[in-house]
Amino acid sequence: MTSRAETTADMAFVAVRLLTDLPPHTPAAGVTYGDLRTRLFDAIPDLASRWREMVGDGWQDVSYTELQWASISLVKAGWLCKRDRKWFPTGLGRAALAEFPDATAFFAEANRAYWYWDRNKARFQTAIGYAEALPEGRWVSIADIASETDITTTALVRVLLGNRPEGWYRLLDTDGSLPREAHLTEPERAEWLALLAEEGVPFPDGRADPQRRMVPSDLQLKVASGDDARARRAWLVRASNVPGGDLITDVWLPEKVCSLSAARLSDLPPGASRQQVFEAVREDYSGTGTKDQERLAGEFHAFLSRMGENDIVVTNDGSEVYLGVIAGDPSFVSSVGNRANLQRAVRWRNADRPIDYDDLPDDFSVLVSNPDAEIVELTSSLPELEKLLGEPVEVVEQPMRLPDATDKLARELLVDREWLQECVEQLRERPQLIFYGPPGTGKTYLARHLARHLTSGRPEGVQLVQFHPAYSYEDFFEGYRPKQAEDGTISFDLVRGPFRRLVSAALAHPGRPYVLIIDEINRGNLAKIFGELYFLLEYRDEPVNLLYAPEEDRGFTLPRNVLIIGTMNTADRSIALIDTAMRRRFWFTELHPDEPPTRDMLAEWLKKEELTDEPARLLAELNRRIEDRDFKIGPSYLMRESAATEVGLARIWRTQILPLLAEHHYGDGTDVEANYGLDALRRRLT
Repeated sequence: MTSRAETTADMAFVAVRLLTDLPPHTPAAGVTYGDLRTRLFDAIPDLASRWREMVGDGWQDVSYTELQWASISLVKAGWLCKRDRKWFPTGLGRAALAEFPDATAFFAEANRAYWYWDRNKARFQTAIGYAEALPEGRWVSIADIASETDITTTALVRVLLGNRPEGWYRLLDTDGSLPREAHLTEPERAEWLALLAEEGVPFPDGRADPQRRMVPSDLQLKVASGDDARARRAWLVRASNVPGGDLITDVWLPEKVCSLSAARLSDLPPGASRQQVFEAVREDYSGTGTKDQERLAGEFHAFLSRMGENDIVVTNDGSEVYLGVIAGDPSFVSSVGNRANLQRAVRWRNADRPIDYDDLPDDFSVLVSNPDAEIVELTSSLPELEKLLGEPVEVVEQPMRLPDATDKLARELLVDREWLQECVEQLRERPQLIFYGPPGTGKTYLARHLARHLTSGRPEGVQLVQFHPAYSYEDFFEGYRPKQAEDGTISFDLVRGPFRRLVSAALAHPGRPYVLIIDEINRGNLAKIFGELYFLLEYRDEPVNLLYAPEEDRGFTLPRNVLIIGTMNTADRSIALIDTAMRRRFWFTELHPDEPPTRDMLAEWLKKEELTDEPARLLAELNRRIEDRDFKIGPSYLMRESAATEVGLARIWRTQILPLLAEHHYGDGTDVEANYGLDALRRRLT
C-alpha cells in the first residue's frame, strides 16, 4: 500500500504539473481549487482508492485537507501562488518540475523551503515589511533585503513569488534587472514590468532607474507607538471553548476586553517572568497534568507579559472574525462563572461588521490549527492583519548619519584615521568642505574616496563636476536648452543640471547622504554659477526663489543630506581665490607637501608597495629648494610603479615636474634644470 506521505507527494507534484500545462500565467490560466482537485483525480486514476484504503470513510475530506496543507509548502517554495481564489503556476514551478522529475524529491524540496520559512518567519516578515513599506516608484535590491534580514536571496524570491505581498515587484537584482532566481516566463516578466511601469519606474535597457533605488537603511518600519521601542505583535485569543454562553458577544465586544478564565490563578503582576508564572500554575493547578501545566503557564505568561499595548488581537466566532488593538495592561477581575477573570482592554475595530474567515491570510489556518491552544502568536501575519485593520505598515525616515572614518579607509588613503575623522566631523557640523593645496597632493582622489565612504559605496550618491571660466548656473543647476521635435521645430525645455538632479534624489531619500564634488572650485565664477543658491549654503532651511521657477512656486530649500566637497589648487594664480562670503560657508582643510598627512604619504606608499625610497627623498629635497609654498610639488606625481625605475622617474621629472617649475620661474632667470633636475638633487642627497 502506498504511504500517506507518498500519496501527498504525488498530489502536489501532479497538481503543479497540471497547472503548468495551462497557458503560462495569464488571468485565464488560474484554476479554482475545486477544479484543480477534479483534474487531479482524473490524472491519478487510483488516487481515490488509495485514500479510501488509507483512511476509510471520510477520505474525501482528508484528501481535500491534505492537498490544502501541501499547497502551503508549494507556495513557500514559490512554485504556485493563490490569487482571487484561484491557483496559478509560476516559472519557478516549471523549473522545479524539470529539476525534480520524481514526485518524492519534488515534494521533499518544497517541504525544505517551507521549513526554512517556518524557522525564519520573523525574518521573512521583516523582509516583506520592507517590500510593502517601499514608496511607489522606488525599488530596492533583493540581495540587500535578504542580507539585512539574514535570509537567503533564493528563499526570499520564492516567498515573494508564492505569496505576492504588496510591493513584491519592487525587489530587483542589484543592477536593477528582474531577479534571475525567479526563472520568469515571458508573461510573468511582462506582468512584472507592467507593475513597475504603473508606478513610474523607468526601465531602460532592461534595468530600473538607479536614481530610484533605495537601501534598507533608508527605511525603518514603524512597529510601535510613542517612544516605545517594543516590536508590535499579533495574537489569536480563543473564546469559543469557554462554557456558559457566548463570551465574545456577551462580554468581549460590549465590555471592550479579551480574557482568559484563569479561575484558580494567583493575582500575578503584569510583566511576571515565565518562572514566576510556572510556579504559580504548578501550585494553583496542582491537580492538572504536567503537559497541561506547561501549556497554561505559556498562555498565562503570554497574556501577562508578552502581549502589550498596541498589539493586535484576533478572535473568531465560527466563520466570523473580530480584530482589535490591546489598549491596556492585564488585570484580574471578578467574573460571572469565572469565565473571564484575567482581562486586557481591547479597542475592537469591527464589532458590528465581522470579516469572513476566508479573508484572513493564507497561513492563518496553519498557525491556529491546534484547537487546544487558547493563545497563538500571529506576528508572522502582522502586515496582513494591519491592512485588515486599516493600518498599513508606516515608514519612518531615519535622520541622516554620516559613518565614522575607519582604519581600513585611512590605510587605503595613507592618512591618519584621526585626521580623516576630523573631516567627517566638520561635514557633520557644516556640510561643506574644501580641500586646498598645491598640485599633486591628492585633493580630488581624497574627495572621491571620502564621498564614496560617506554614501556607503552607492555610485548614484556621488556627483562630480569641474568648474571652469565658462561654467554657468544653467550648466550647474538648471536652464533652458533647445530641443528639436520630430517635425523639425525647435523648442526650449527646462533641463536639470547635476546639482539639481542630486538635490531631487536627496529630497526623495532624507535619511541618505548625497555628495557633490566640485573639482577646481576656484576656477569658476562662483557668484554666477551659484546664483541665489549662494544664500542656501548658509541658510539651508530658508526657501529662495529660483531663477527659472514658475510664479506659483513656494521656494526652494537645500536639504541637509546634500554635502559639498570642493577642491582648490592654490598654485593657480590665473583665477582669483574664493571670496570672503564663500569662505564663510565652507570648512577649509589644507593638503600640503610639508604638512601631515601629505608629507609622509609618498614614503608610506613606497613602503607599502615594497619599492625603493629614493623618490620620496628626491621629492623632499625638491620641495626644500622651492621657496614659494604654493608651488611645492605633491606626492601623487610619483605614486606609481614606474617612478621606482630610472627610466620612469626621469620621464616623470622631465615631462611633469620640471614644466610646472619652469612656468613658475618664467622670466626670472632661474635655471630650472640646474636647480631642480634629478642630477642636482642626487648630488645633494649624496
